[in-house]
Amino acid sequence: MNLLYNIGINFFKLGIFIASFFNDKARKLHVGQSEAYAILKEKIDPNAHYIWFHAASLGEFEQGRPVMEQLKRANQETKILLTFFSPSGYEIRKNYAGADIISYLPIDTPDAAKQFVKLVNPSKVIFIKYEFWPNYILALKTANVPVYSISSIFRPSQLFFKWYGAWYRNLLKMFSHIFLQDEYSVKLLEKHGFKNASVAGDTRFDRVTDLAKQAKSIPLVEAFVHGAKKVIVAGSTWPKDEELLIRYLKAHTDVKLILVPHEIHEAHILGITKLVDMNCVRYTQADILTAQIADCMIVDTIGLLSSIYRYAHIAYIGGGFGAGIHNTLEAAVWNIPVVFGPNYGKFREARELIAEGGGFSIGNCEDLEKELDKLLKNIEAGKIAGDYVKKNTGATKLILEKLIHS
Repeated sequence: MNLLYNIGINFFKLGIFIASFFNDKARKLHVGQSEAYAILKEKIDPNAHYIWFHAASLGEFEQGRPVMEQLKRANQETKILLTFFSPSGYEIRKNYAGADIISYLPIDTPDAAKQFVKLVNPSKVIFIKYEFWPNYILALKTANVPVYSISSIFRPSQLFFKWYGAWYRNLLKMFSHIFLQDEYSVKLLEKHGFKNASVAGDTRFDRVTDLAKQAKSIPLVEAFVHGAKKVIVAGSTWPKDEELLIRYLKAHTDVKLILVPHEIHEAHILGITKLVDMNCVRYTQADILTAQIADCMIVDTIGLLSSIYRYAHIAYIGGGFGAGIHNTLEAAVWNIPVVFGPNYGKFREARELIAEGGGFSIGNCEDLEKELDKLLKNIEAGKIAGDYVKKNTGATKLILEKLIHS
């Protein structure tokens, strides 16, 4: 299996190289991986002991962020190396001040993993959620470096639990500890003989709680919502989400809508503006007066969504008509109900919010109208959503206790 994996990973590396001639994301990944060693050789302090965090992309980074920041608060001398696999994570967070060094992770070949581990010489390693790179795990085990996994979650359908998955399961047993999101994952691992795992919870609950405490006051949004009895904030939306929401807005003139699209390139923003065909204002072009009189505000910039949710009576979370919904917790922390499309099954928090009565899934325009009309008259659902976030905080503290004392 080791040989098959290494053949496959080399073909994967070749595929990235070929795709880099035609695809911008592949090109960034290829260049970033190629330059990683040069960045590390320039920036690594050979006398320092780095704690290495690895995140696939932006979502995993947000799960690791509370742990990184708490480690820094506990000891300002702590040095952190942060690596990404995906350009969508690296490009957005390459200037993150909480890490001392940030780079791409070179592709997981045996030689690359050995070279990387020798160069960095980490004191501890934290892989976030679904990151299990075999050659890196083997190189770290050989170097006697403790490896941890945080905010992990497991399902029977994963490769580890297939009849041919023994090699992958043995890699998991090399982790010093696996901090899991839920009890189901613990039982699944225990069934297969694991004794190095426990439930800590999902660090995203701690992250959104921190975000809410740090939320900015946004004068233009405050002007837009001033005097409005009903405000819907729709975050990380895609075209299908936007179509349904705009239809609802046109039929409900007593509602104000704030749209925060997932993609903010000019053609998309202009398309939304044309579809609204009402008194609509773009955030970057608004002033206090135009914001006050608008029915719809399109937020055509990044970095504001988690603060904007505070102004909502209801949050709509985009992505549910595509690959999957975006972050429901950023909204729920503000004690508001969350509504989203049908593709939410992979997200534990969405399933649990629905079960408790703080989250609601819709499949079409009629569903959306029914749920929004009902929720605009029901404040209890928002309290349920907020309480759900509160009772699930604390994962960061549990993880830190183990990391600091190990």
